[in-house]
Amino acid sequence: MPGNTATTDTRSRDWLDMAELHGSVSEPLLDTMNFLNEITHRYPDAISFAPGRPYDGFFDPEQVIAHIRRYMDHLAQQGGTPDDIRTALYQYGPTAGLIRGIIADSLRADEDTDVPAESIVVTVGAQEAMLLVLRALMAGPDDVLLVSSPCYVGITGAARLLDVPVRPVPEREDGFRAADLEAAVREELANGRRPRAFYVVPDHSNPSGTTMGPDAREELLNLAERYDFLVLEDSPYRLVSPGTPLPTLKSRDRTRRVVHLGSYSKTVFPGARVGFVVADQRVRDAQGGEHLLADELAKIKSMVTVNTSSLSQAAVAGALLGARGRLSQLNARAAARYGDAMRQMLRQLDARLPADRRARLGVSWNEPTGGFFLTMRVPFRADNAQLVRSAEDFGVIWTPMSHFHPGGGGHHGIRLSTSYLTPAEIEEGTARLARFVEAQSTAL
Repeated sequence: MPGNTATTDTRSRDWLDMAELHGSVSEPLLDTMNFLNEITHRYPDAISFAPGRPYDGFFDPEQVIAHIRRYMDHLAQQGGTPDDIRTALYQYGPTAGLIRGIIADSLRADEDTDVPAESIVVTVGAQEAMLLVLRALMAGPDDVLLVSSPCYVGITGAARLLDVPVRPVPEREDGFRAADLEAAVREELANGRRPRAFYVVPDHSNPSGTTMGPDAREELLNLAERYDFLVLEDSPYRLVSPGTPLPTLKSRDRTRRVVHLGSYSKTVFPGARVGFVVADQRVRDAQGGEHLLADELAKIKSMVTVNTSSLSQAAVAGALLGARGRLSQLNARAAARYGDAMRQMLRQLDARLPADRRARLGVSWNEPTGGFFLTMRVPFRADNAQLVRSAEDFGVIWTPMSHFHPGGGGHHGIRLSTSYLTPAEIEEGTARLARFVEAQSTAL
């Protein structure tokens, strides 16, 4: 019978239907990095302002060996036997991490943040930290994650994987405003939903490059206390930027409202894939017992990655020990270089597109004082199709800002990264970019 034949065909098929997979695999957001990588490989001679990665020139393969040796010496000085050191390097290790005490010491030395080692979980990059925190905090369908928009795709991607609803809070040209967040919180509450956490990159954010001012930081902490939500602070660029950074939100956290997400990808090296989360919030169980949110995150991690690579932790720990915990000193040369690159980019843009010319074209950009990124506004739709044309006809690659707007928007924005390029590449790349922008703007 026809019905039986259809059943047999379905059961014997050697393919999967996309509709049978989780909806996140069809999400365009999750294709963003793959698309940019594909464009880069397709046009190898193009100069790319897309990758937000550290400059390779700072890395020496011998440093990794030296870092691990320093950590081994540290373990020996702490009384570790050769068997103990072998186990620390070769075995799985504790789920919450081997180097929590060293990280806690570094936070005290560099960030004026005094938290117990037990409140720290060492993760596989900050990306795993985001996943763990969202999974722990989002208890039901009415729990909402608020994000500053435009927003780093890692957090919105993690939310999509976990089916966590996201409410974007638009960031203005001059940055975050507490009044906008409060309005979003009140609206979510009025609609019967619980704003559980607000994710933000307060220092030289990815993608916009903006930095939250001291008053706005204080207002954010006050809002979190008043409306009973947590702040997920992610700030990977502060210690690779020139000048003295503003205090972290966590260092000013009086009521344990801030969960701090940390990463050593920019400050040590990205190949280690080591991050951490500071979760010192107290959790009370049904029996009246009390422990730390970090303990709950470690439980989830045990079912995700089991533990973070012991060798990677050893390399990061050795770097921290060598700098006596002061990543700001370890990265002084890198911060100066990144600052120079940003200033050169801004100078070149101004020279290629002078004020009167860009005013006529309807082109503008912001002027970050640090970090890896700046953003340009253009009069034409800066989408993937235009990116392909830019790479193919003008030899320059950038990132459409629409990728970073979870609620839609950003169609006339371009993200430009200055971190990975040499001065000569920035000069030539900016010239190519200016030619592309002029061609597209005058064609309207």
